[in-house]
Amino acid sequence: MAVQSWQKSSFSGDTANCIYVSAVADTVVRIRESDSPDTILTTTPDALRAFLCGVRAGEFDHLTT
Repeated sequence: MAVQSWQKSSFSGDTANCIYVSAVADTVVRIRESDSPDTILTTTPDALRAFLCGVRAGEFDHLTT
């Protein structure tokens, strides 16, 4: 497997709970969490964009109560 370049989320700051993102070509986005770096979520840019739009729109707020 090719070496991936991971980018740390700017919202993670200096805390231990960090989210990292890696783009593979233009068709794959990989996401991992610093506490479990071997667990990698793989998605497409379109699916990630739809998810983030849903989060911003409050579509998942009912899951936090």
